[in-house]
Amino acid sequence: METSIATVSISGEFPEKLAAIAKAGFTGVEIFENDFLTFDASPKEVGRMVADHGLKITLFQPFRDFEGMPEPQRSRAFDRAERKFDLMGEMGTDLMLICSNVSPISLGGIDRAAADFHALGERAQKRGLRVGYEALAWGRHIHDHRDAWEIVRRADHQNIGLILDSFHTLARKIEVNSIRSIPGDRIFIVQLADAPLIDMDLLYWSRHFRNMPGEGDLPVVDFMRAVAATGYNGPLSLEIFNDQFRGGSARAIAEDGHRSLIHLMDQVGRAEPSLSLPVPAMPPRIEAKGVEFVEFAAGSDEKANLEELLCTLGFDKTARHRSRAVDLYQQGDIRIVINTDTDGFAGSSYAVHGTNAYAYGLKVGDAAATLARASALGAPTFAEPRRAGEVAVPAIQGVGNGVIYFLDDTPELAGIWAQEFLPVEQAESAIDTGLFRIDHLAQTTRYEEMLTWLLFYTSIFATRRTPMVDVIDPGGLVRSQAVEGLDQPGFRLTMNGADNRKTFAGKFLAEGFGTSIQHIAFETRDIFATAEALEKRGFQPLPISRNYYDDLEARLGLEPDFSDRLRAHSILYDRDDNGEYFQIYSRTFGEGFFFEIVERRGGYAGYGAMNAPFRIAAQRRFLKPDGMPKG
Repeated sequence: METSIATVSISGEFPEKLAAIAKAGFTGVEIFENDFLTFDASPKEVGRMVADHGLKITLFQPFRDFEGMPEPQRSRAFDRAERKFDLMGEMGTDLMLICSNVSPISLGGIDRAAADFHALGERAQKRGLRVGYEALAWGRHIHDHRDAWEIVRRADHQNIGLILDSFHTLARKIEVNSIRSIPGDRIFIVQLADAPLIDMDLLYWSRHFRNMPGEGDLPVVDFMRAVAATGYNGPLSLEIFNDQFRGGSARAIAEDGHRSLIHLMDQVGRAEPSLSLPVPAMPPRIEAKGVEFVEFAAGSDEKANLEELLCTLGFDKTARHRSRAVDLYQQGDIRIVINTDTDGFAGSSYAVHGTNAYAYGLKVGDAAATLARASALGAPTFAEPRRAGEVAVPAIQGVGNGVIYFLDDTPELAGIWAQEFLPVEQAESAIDTGLFRIDHLAQTTRYEEMLTWLLFYTSIFATRRTPMVDVIDPGGLVRSQAVEGLDQPGFRLTMNGADNRKTFAGKFLAEGFGTSIQHIAFETRDIFATAEALEKRGFQPLPISRNYYDDLEARLGLEPDFSDRLRAHSILYDRDDNGEYFQIYSRTFGEGFFFEIVERRGGYAGYGAMNAPFRIAAQRRFLKPDGMPKG
């Protein structure tokens, strides 16, 4: 599979872009003309640089306002094209993109445009070059790939072909199956981009909000299925205009792009098995069944504070690792691990971030297949030296350089707790708090990295994204989006993107030097019984303003007795047409980490987003002026 990306898609100087594109695994690159013009090197030198990176120039673009021009502009357009042909010959590429005319003086007419392209094809043929025609969604006369194809068909020249761009087709909601009737050998290149659904001017939407396939809301898979059905076997290229990407890491954006293409074609190949597409072999997306454990890296002096908090939540220390300073705490199906080893990755994580939830174990159907798929999609694998008797658990690195372990029902992985841990004597506890599973994890990241990590999760695991929610923080805006397993209850994770360190989430990132898991939500079947048990164990919930409950009672028409019960236990409440949601929060620990206890009733599938501003306000009241938790 030939993969390509336009230089305009990523940030940096031209040499930096080429290096990032090559390192990400692309085989080709589109040279966007402005990137060439602003770089101080000859066309021949640019071609040599591209070749030295092991890349091929798949396309030179864009050439604008060509077809259907009156004289003398028509003659000038042909002269301009000849000069670009000279440049292409020196650079070492044979394909130029011409986008549909937007000039107010251009003349309409399919036959007029076709005649112009036939004449240009004659000139291109003499030089061994090709020209591709693309319908811009905002073209003056041509803004539909069906009309662009008709012009190419009537031009009837082997050096003139069609260029398809998913954004231009999907933004105008053009029927993608119309592509299936186009001969694949008449399509010279396919450009791909996704985008969030936003009702705005097409040109502005295109120039500022495109993103990688799988990161937006457009049906790019359906578009590509139609392209594949034509027999097209040329390069798949990304052309992304995005303000956020222009200021991001060239390496990270290039890696996202390559991952998005592999994931896209994997989806297309599974949807169109009869086409025998050149798709990299990998297992299908993996079912994520739930979180098996969460592991904290901690210092020996801070471990006691975390252990005390876990005790108030109803956890007991049940086992200790045979050869490491690692303790296991359990309640129901929940496992919390505290690692105070100074050796290995946990020790390094503590040295950088302080006490933090640096790793978690995900229960999957097949751990080896999960690792194989993640590796094929470019996720960095994780391994460290094992001691005698330790199980080698498949793992990758994820958000905040944390670790995700994969566990399944194979005897070796299912028996890890018995094999690596020794039971410890426990004092009998008469107070059961009723927590039985991890409902969800919440990871915090910089907002500009959210698309990266959402693509990471949805391409590896059989998950879906929920709509993005804006959370209002007194310090700014935090954007939140959840990733969920396809079968519930299962894996749930919320991703919170912070724009600045003034927000509670942003402060956590800054003070923790980039650590990611900011809170863990435990599920109970009876929130009121749990609240009473927590109180008996000495748990101190996050106090919530009385104003919240007064408004809640009035807004939702709650019975006063019910509202009083919520207030008495600092329980936040939400409901929708499907069910109810109850939340209790711990006070913050360390640099802003906290626990949550939830109960879901009926079919409630959200995360209490409407309560987030009240929770954040309460948490900020419990921070010292320097941003550290009180007490």
